[in-house]
Amino acid sequence: MDIDKAKAAFDRFDVNGDGFISPEEYSKVMAEMGDFNVTVTVAQAIIAKADTSKDGLLSWDEFKAVNVG
Repeated sequence: MDIDKAKAAFDRFDVNGDGFISPEEYSKVMAEMGDFNVTVTVAQAIIAKADTSKDGLLSWDEFKAVNVG
């Protein structure tokens, strides 16, 4: 994914615009896209894989590292 597409995706998931993707935001956007299997608990596990700061949230840098390289 190129940087512009990655940023657009991050911004879509960062519903409240605070610069982080929470499990609740991730789950909500996935449901809006038709994937109702991504519960908050599932989203927590997905985020945990990339959450290098271990704060339970996904920052732009963490998201970019996974999606852009």
